[in-house]
Amino acid sequence: MYGNPLYHWAVLAVSTALVLPLSAAILAGWTPPRPRNRRAGMRLRAHGLLCVYALILVNGVPRVADASAETVMVCTGTGFVFLAAAAVLFLLAGRRDAAEPTR
Repeated sequence: MYGNPLYHWAVLAVSTALVLPLSAAILAGWTPPRPRNRRAGMRLRAHGLLCVYALILVNGVPRVADASAETVMVCTGTGFVFLAAAAVLFLLAGRRDAAEPTR
């Protein structure tokens, strides 16, 4: 009903392999090489990445499971909440970086 589930499985696998370890590493204290001079908002960015990962899960799992249309629509609405939370976290991270003096 929702297209080829292989596409949803691929997105879930790639996001689990890339987004989840990156956000976990940032929360553990690792800083990526490029933004080393902007450390103030890294934890907020990691939480924003986790919101993006939750968005991918909330939208992908019901489609893979071939859930009812109502369930998919509720999960899509929930996904917008995670999207808004991620946007707010990324904006707050930018503000925190701008407020910190450069090194």
